[in-house]
This record gives sequence, C-alpha cells and structure tokens, in this order.
Amino acid sequence: MAESLPTYLDFAMETAWQAGQLSLGYFQTGLRPEFKDDDTPVTVADKRTEELIRSRIEKRFPGHAIVGEEYGVTEEQGASHRWFIDPIDGTRSFVRGVPLYAVLIGLEIEGEIQVGVAHFPAMGEMVAAADGLGCRWNGRPARVSDTSRLQDGLVVHSDSGSFEAYGRGEAWKRIIAASGFRAGWADAYGHMLVATGRAELMLDPIMNAWDNGPFPVILREAGGYFGDWNGNSTIYADEAISTNEALLPQVLYLIRGE
Repeated sequence: MAESLPTYLDFAMETAWQAGQLSLGYFQTGLRPEFKDDDTPVTVADKRTEELIRSRIEKRFPGHAIVGEEYGVTEEQGASHRWFIDPIDGTRSFVRGVPLYAVLIGLEIEGEIQVGVAHFPAMGEMVAAADGLGCRWNGRPARVSDTSRLQDGLVVHSDSGSFEAYGRGEAWKRIIAASGFRAGWADAYGHMLVATGRAELMLDPIMNAWDNGPFPVILREAGGYFGDWNGNSTIYADEAISTNEALLPQVLYLIRGE
C-alpha cells in the first residue's frame, strides 16, 4: 500500500536529521578525504552517513529504489518510487570545517520529484517540501523573493572557475554584468537561499542527479524554479539553476546571450 506524501515527508525529515547528527560527529575533527576516480573527495563520514540513510529506507520501504552518491543504484524491479540521496553535499566545505554542507534527500514518484529535504546540520537549518504541502524552513513557511530585476538581486555559486571549465564562461560573464552582488562557496546552500528568499539566483554548471534530488519540489512549493539552464524542470541535465519566477525569463535570456 502506498504511503501518503506527509508520511514520506516526515520520514525524509527524520532521516535527514539523524544523518546530520551522524555527520556532525566527524565535522571539524581534522578528517582527511580520499579522492574518487573523478577527483572529487570522499570521507568515512560520507560513507557512514549514506549507509544510515540507505538502511532506514530499505527497512521502511523495501520495494523502493535508491540512488546515492557513494554506493550507486539499488534498483528494485518495477519500482515506482526512487530515493535520491547525497549524504554530504559539499564535501570540500565539510573537510575544511566550513558549515555549508548538506544532507540531501529527494523522493521521485512515477518520474517526478514529489518530496524533498535539504538539511544543513552545522547551520541548524532544514528546508522541506512535498507536492501541494508547501515549503517550510525550520518549520515556518518558505517563499522565494519577489525581486524582479537581477541588478537588485544576490547571485550565488560554488566554484567560479567551473563556469569556464564546463562551457558556461560567457554566460557567467553576462550574469556578472547584469547582477548586483555575487557570492560564492554555496553548493546546496545556494539553492536553499533562493527557496527561502535570501538570494535570487543560484547557478551550477555541473550537477549530478543526487545533488539535485530535493530541489525541484522545494523550489516549486516555494514559488520558484529549479531545473536546467534551458528552463526545463529536471534533475537529469547535469546542471542546475534556482531562481524566482519573475527573474527566470531574464536569466534564460542572459544564458542564451541573445
């Protein structure tokens, strides 16, 4: 029997909180990372945290599929529900003792992300949403800003060098020229800032599905947009932007360079 969206949301929030508590036990302890084949860092904290999340999902929802950063895909035959998990999004921040890292959990049902939780353990912040249930930030309603001019807005990003590396250098230059203030080192925190009205635009030129997992429903329920750089709401485009609906046409125009 299928569970209700509130049940899935409560489960995801509790799981993210428990995973966050586990990760905090390793935070600012001088933990040294290993490096994977794609040259991204991983620590024992990433692995143990994903193991906790997977264990809880497998016990509670044994027929569901799981996609995780560290342990790949557990595909159940004919599964209509798929969990996307990133145990520590922002591992580079994590290993340097910067508190912007996140536990990300998203639930895709019949091909659409319908539940999402982004928990920032070291910041004491959680944003959570489910289809039709709104978006909440630490329990209170979350909304994107109503800023309608990029020159009045805050643009956030992670590594500024990544735009050139992934073929978005010219688009980034146009965004810089058109915006009022730019700040970096954001990772998932940047998308959460947009969802809570504290920033107007977050850009990522390279993202994996597990990085994106919770954000389509979070931004949608907060009144904003999350998707690729062409205006398509998806977690599968290997890139992402978050913004409010008022700014989306201007942002897409700048990206295209028309």
